[in-house]
Amino acid sequence: MRTVVVSAPLAGHLLPLVPLAAALREAGHDVRVAAGGIPAGGTGIAVHDLVPGFEMSRIAARILPVHPITAWREMRGRAGTRGVGLLFGAVNAALLDPLSELVASWRPDLIVHEPLAVAGAVAAARHGVPAVLQDNTLFDGQELVAATAASPHLRRAARRHGVRRLPPPALRLNNLPPSLVTGRPGQSLRPVPWSGTGEVPDWLRRPPGRPRLVVTHSTIAGAGGAAHLQPVLAAAAGLDAEVVLVRPPSNLTVPPAVRTTGWVPLAAVLPHATAVVHHGGAGTTLGALAAGIPQLAVPGSGDRRHNSAVVSGSGAGLAVPARGITRDVLHRLLHDGHLRANACGLRDEIAAMPGPAEVSRTITALLSRGAA
Repeated sequence: MRTVVVSAPLAGHLLPLVPLAAALREAGHDVRVAAGGIPAGGTGIAVHDLVPGFEMSRIAARILPVHPITAWREMRGRAGTRGVGLLFGAVNAALLDPLSELVASWRPDLIVHEPLAVAGAVAAARHGVPAVLQDNTLFDGQELVAATAASPHLRRAARRHGVRRLPPPALRLNNLPPSLVTGRPGQSLRPVPWSGTGEVPDWLRRPPGRPRLVVTHSTIAGAGGAAHLQPVLAAAAGLDAEVVLVRPPSNLTVPPAVRTTGWVPLAAVLPHATAVVHHGGAGTTLGALAAGIPQLAVPGSGDRRHNSAVVSGSGAGLAVPARGITRDVLHRLLHDGHLRANACGLRDEIAAMPGPAEVSRTITALLSRGAA
């Protein structure tokens, strides 16, 4: 069976899809990823670059000035799904033509897409292919699909392809543990953190002699995704902990006592950490939940305010703006037993969810029934 996995052209959107894509390949599917110039290194999966040279900043510069109030709210993480719908509606309008050409020529049996790759659902409807929606954020994926599909840019593009209304997906895959969502329909899929390949130093794979605080930031430049780094490093001065900064920006002055690494797969690093501070992105949030360690998520633009609120509300971590990060905050993050107990509880919930291999068998059975 042939399967196309469609992601918005941003690394943080593709990486959560890779474990299921790899499991489908192991189950006998011929899998191709359709995105935008993002390698799926280490998987052996072919990647089709739908929009060579894509830059999200160009889309934002074209769309947001036309909607100044929404843009203001989006930059503060208060636009809900409206801001992301406008931005990713334009992104998906650019993806749709080349994706439809790929589907027409390769004739897949299935399209798997994430909530902000709605071009996958449109192409599936256009060519009569079943679609699976795989959540990869902490927002309700179906709400993100609806907001993106309502964008005037994508509506016009979809109508050119004869699609005026999206049918419901053949299957929806939910990525959050049961205690964080109630009443959401679909099949559970354990979020398996995957952040590419990279060398993990031996010392970072071993339990530390004292508390280890991992500090990381966004894969997207700008939009405040690294604004917390300087406050965290300043607050960590004199803290009785091993502080590890992943991928330090070139313009950041790093104190000598702070250890640094290049790109490392966080899934291999976080289980050996005591806690993590990050920008509030969905991938790192879910990765810390899966590892069972307390996290500090910094509220910010896009989905980061929502994600940080989920972390704080779960009791498994803290939501603190960059300017509010102090030594006392970091000490609590490292030593608060309630945070750790709640993080471990969510880790156990996630571990009990069906994994990619099991869900790939469900998908294969679904396709087989449809072909019968």
